[in-house]
Amino acid sequence: MAELPALSERIGRVLALDPSAPAVEFERHWHTWGELAASADAVAPHVRPGERVALLLRNRPPQLGLLLGLLRAGACVVAVNPGRGVERVRAELGSLTVTTVAGSLEDLQAFAPRIRWFASDTLGALTVSGEAPARVAGAGEDDQDPDGLRPEVAVEMLTSGTTGPPKRVPLTYETFRRVLAGAKHYERSPDAGLRLRRGVVVVNAPLVHLGGLFRILQCVNDGRSFCLLERFRVEEWADAVRRHRPSTVSLVPAALRMVLDADLDPTDLSGVRSVISGTAPLSPEDADAFQARFGVPVLTSYAATEFGGGVAGWNLADHERYWAAKRGSVGRAHAGCALRVVDPDTGAPRGPDEPGLLEVRAAQLGADSGWTRTTDLARIDADGFLWILGRADQAIIRGGFKILPDEVRVALERDPRVRGAAVVGRPDTRLGAVPVAAVEPRPGVTVTAEALLAAAAGVLARYELPAQLRVVEALPRTPSGKVDLAAVRELFTQQP
Repeated sequence: MAELPALSERIGRVLALDPSAPAVEFERHWHTWGELAASADAVAPHVRPGERVALLLRNRPPQLGLLLGLLRAGACVVAVNPGRGVERVRAELGSLTVTTVAGSLEDLQAFAPRIRWFASDTLGALTVSGEAPARVAGAGEDDQDPDGLRPEVAVEMLTSGTTGPPKRVPLTYETFRRVLAGAKHYERSPDAGLRLRRGVVVVNAPLVHLGGLFRILQCVNDGRSFCLLERFRVEEWADAVRRHRPSTVSLVPAALRMVLDADLDPTDLSGVRSVISGTAPLSPEDADAFQARFGVPVLTSYAATEFGGGVAGWNLADHERYWAAKRGSVGRAHAGCALRVVDPDTGAPRGPDEPGLLEVRAAQLGADSGWTRTTDLARIDADGFLWILGRADQAIIRGGFKILPDEVRVALERDPRVRGAAVVGRPDTRLGAVPVAAVEPRPGVTVTAEALLAAAAGVLARYELPAQLRVVEALPRTPSGKVDLAAVRELFTQQP
């Protein structure tokens, strides 16, 4: 029998520390570590280390129990978002070549009625359909054998899919171990001892996104209880923050703007020392507005699914010292990580403040991982602070003029009437391509496309102005809170 990964062993040991202690609160009801352990125990007999299991993952305790059970057993979790719609989820399951699917009974009956499954609608209870798939004759326990075992991979996680079809990225148990160890560098008490800790973390990011998954693994790895929200709603989130008083909260830019627009009293966040914000660009104006209103600094970060988490970000000390001079930056490289900007054509490194393509050497991928080239345009100053300037693969060439959609988006979002904007390219027979924009106004604001374009004309070049602008009630978003640019394009391709 293959030895289980260190993370699997750690999960099992934490779940057994104090079975009666509260572990996760959901809809104001607490579940214990013992209940989570019972759920994990129920899963273990039905999977082998390395076995790929598709998990229809929602932010609910039963699915959380399935997730921990699969990871504790050393399985490979293929994360599937059941919120994408019946046809798309069925097509995705059909393309995964998995023999087992896990989730709630309702989801499994809708999406995978003919595939072997195990269902959980309460913690500790499991319903199993069918027999375990037969092993391939002669296959070794430690091999990535022909029937699909991936013993090193913890999770196959989809990227956000903001610009096109999501890509599935394999993240290893060792990567998560390194990410969790690296996160200790930023904690006030970096003790990694095996014990239950005080305090309650509020988890509002979706578990099908790396941000939500990492936060759950961090809590379980540390033995820290948490409040799980099924989805982000301002009032539910604020209620959890008021009751549990976490020192740090995590808000994607869209959620942060919703909190800014809500009628919350600054005392609601009186226990919060910092807000972590990532996954999408956050304007420095919104960060400053949040701190001015609530007295809480916003620490932006840079991460990617391919890296298994963050590689750069702000900390409180840097924010206090540098924010006024370097607002808009996403911070400096995390401990052990390295960043550089290179010429897109030659690959030659560029100097301080010279724009180019960002390359990352991520500590969590191992010492011999080398440099990974991203599609992000960036610059790094002499103090090591990183600015993301846009995506190289989204540049729009309009009659020979190069337009970066993020620069147009930022100009639109400077308008106080605008909550959020998205800019994409649309093919044009004469010019090659033109920018078009969708804009979500702030609550209670009525504004026309003509008025927004007139305001933007004061800060954008004429060729940068969107050829068409649509005011929408809400921008389409992915589960992680990023604007879904593929869906934005569809808004314009549907036009006559």
